[in-house]
Amino acid sequence: MTEFVEVPLKHLRSDLLQALLEEYASRDGTDYGETEVALETKVAQLQALLEQRELVILYETDGEHWDIVSLDR
Repeated sequence: MTEFVEVPLKHLRSDLLQALLEEYASRDGTDYGETEVALETKVAQLQALLEQRELVILYETDGEHWDIVSLDR
């Protein structure tokens, strides 16, 4: 059975969080439209949304994969 675990931001070292955000922001399919957005801007936007709990980091224990997902409110 697949289990997803939310990873609290406070449990991640700042350098690891930065690397995760950079990797996520540079994935295929994360374009922001016709206007090019700098990686640093994308990372800052993601970090802000994580801190506001609009997004969370989930870790899938069986496949050892992670993703950033939106919290439906």
